[in-house]
Amino acid sequence: MNSPTQTILLVDDEQDILEFLTYNLRQEGFFVHTASNGRIAIEKAIQLQPDVILLDVMMPEMDGIEVCEVIRRTPKIRDTRIAMLSARSESYSQIAGLEAGADDYMVKPIRPKVLVSRIKALLKRSDLSKPGEVAADNTYRRFGNLSIDIGKHDVNVNGAQLSLPKKEFQLLALLSSRPEKVFTREEIYNHVWGDEVVVSDRTIDVYIRKLREKIGQERITTIKSVGYRFEG
Repeated sequence: MNSPTQTILLVDDEQDILEFLTYNLRQEGFFVHTASNGRIAIEKAIQLQPDVILLDVMMPEMDGIEVCEVIRRTPKIRDTRIAMLSARSESYSQIAGLEAGADDYMVKPIRPKVLVSRIKALLKRSDLSKPGEVAADNTYRRFGNLSIDIGKHDVNVNGAQLSLPKKEFQLLALLSSRPEKVFTREEIYNHVWGDEVVVSDRTIDVYIRKLREKIGQERITTIKSVGYRFEG
């Protein structure tokens, strides 16, 4: 068993699932806290500031998509890693989860060892200042009406500050680090998500679309069958 150094907030409205997953995650050395609905989950997330939130999608009153969106708007916890765990396997459900700001989407039922592996992969993902991510040497960048401060995690468009979730910011930081360079999809996966993590084929498309909506459609160009280019 590992030394328990990382905390997981497990959110599901089915008690048997909470008990089953809690047992298996604790066996792997994680501290595990639980919540049976979305509102309690947000309160506990703010209080505990867990390393990972494992979030069910289909819950009464406040579903997992809504919970994820609230977390991404809450400064104190907006960078928390979120993995959605749902019985819904349709591609549109997965895309909705990613658009809400989830870092991963897993389908029930899932084998405990696979779940633990995915969680560990999430925890291995580096911050921008670590190897494999965008270096922070060019900390302030300005492109017309768009400014990016890497060190402060600030993005401004026309003088208005944007609140970007962690993965959106990392993607923007990567693309803007070398304007006019075409970043392949593989390069983007490796820098932003980590090459040890398996994500949906649509993940990058979802995040690119969200970025374009916020910073301007003209800022990021699609290079068909290759990748994306930031227009400086």
